[in-house]
Amino acid sequence: MSEPRVALVTGANKGIGFQIAKLLGTRHGMKVLIGARDAGRGAEAAAALGDFATAVSLDVTDADSVAGLGALERLDVLVNNAGVLLERGAPPSGTPVELLRHTFETNVHGVVAVTNATLPALRRSDAGRIVNLSSGLGSLAFNTDPSHVYAQNPLLAYNASKSALNAVTVAYANELRGTHIKVNAADPGYCATDMNGHAGPRTPAQGAAAAVRLATLPADGPTGGFFDEDGPVPW
Repeated sequence: MSEPRVALVTGANKGIGFQIAKLLGTRHGMKVLIGARDAGRGAEAAAALGDFATAVSLDVTDADSVAGLGALERLDVLVNNAGVLLERGAPPSGTPVELLRHTFETNVHGVVAVTNATLPALRRSDAGRIVNLSSGLGSLAFNTDPSHVYAQNPLLAYNASKSALNAVTVAYANELRGTHIKVNAADPGYCATDMNGHAGPRTPAQGAAAAVRLATLPADGPTGGFFDEDGPVPW
């Protein structure tokens, strides 16, 4: 009997990350590593999920914390879910550079750091999958259409970080094209989470669907794309 596949989900102690971990474990039989900055909250989340879940203390912005991932002997799925939205209503011209820096530190730099640290283990998988949690707010196509609802939300730091994350996704997909590793970005939609004060109309479980689908793609599935649960999203 083959060993269950192993997944790491960053920022998985709550919200969409928790639901992704839950679906990967309950529906797809994976062992799931619950990445969380707060060790206590990570342990609570793992206990709530059950025997398939194990808490991993992980701060994606801390080099020592990320370096510990290099000890992983096996990893089949990486879901870069951890993210922040720090701005509240300021126009682009009123966005402090320091806020932009902190946003990119988690939403972009953290993804690159975790991906690089786990790539050796992912390369040992016969079907590695990397899924980056992006957002339609990072779509340049949507934001350059004045009539689109996303163009009405000019969150400079957050939106720019997700646009950059899309570019990061394409870069890794191109590097790893021809290997067993597929790299894609997922758009969960506007979900009710702590990040937005639970204002979104979609549930975290609904938001998890696209990421889970990309994390379990067959060998002939796409790579280097941006998808929601219904299909491709314009870059």
